[in-house]
Amino acid sequence: MKGYRKVLIAVNGSKGVLKQGLKLAGDEKCWVTVVKVIPSNEGDLNLTGVKNIGDVLNSSGDKEISELNEIAKKEGALIKARLEEGEAHKKIIEVAEEERCDIIIMGAQKRTWLRKIFGDNVVEKVINQSPCPVFVVKA
Repeated sequence: MKGYRKVLIAVNGSKGVLKQGLKLAGDEKCWVTVVKVIPSNEGDLNLTGVKNIGDVLNSSGDKEISELNEIAKKEGALIKARLEEGEAHKKIIEVAEEERCDIIIMGAQKRTWLRKIFGDNVVEKVINQSPCPVFVVKA
C-alpha cells in the first residue's frame, strides 16, 4: 500500500475488517477514518413503547464508536471514527469524498445464492462509483 496518505475503512457487522485495514494502513503511517453505516430509521416506533428514539439511537451509536476506538487502541492506531445513517454505498462514497481519501478498504463476505438473487451488493456499488481505488479484504 505505497503512497496512500488518507485511508477510509468501511466496517460492516464484522470488526475483522477494521483490524485488517489498520494493519495495512499501519505500515504507511496513514490518516485513518473509519465509517460504520447504519440504515435510516423510517418506521414508526411508537408501537414499541420507546419514548425517545433519538436517545436509543444515540446510545447505540456511541457504543459502536466506542468499540471501534477500542479495537484501534488495541492495534496501536489512532482513528477518526464516523457513524453515518443512510444507504451504505452512498454514505461510504460520500465520506471518502469529504475526507479526501486515497483508498477505501472494506470487507466482503461469501455470497450465497439467495443473496446473489435478492441481495444488495454494497461492495460492488462502491467499486463502481468510488472516486478512489477500493481494496477488498475477506470479512
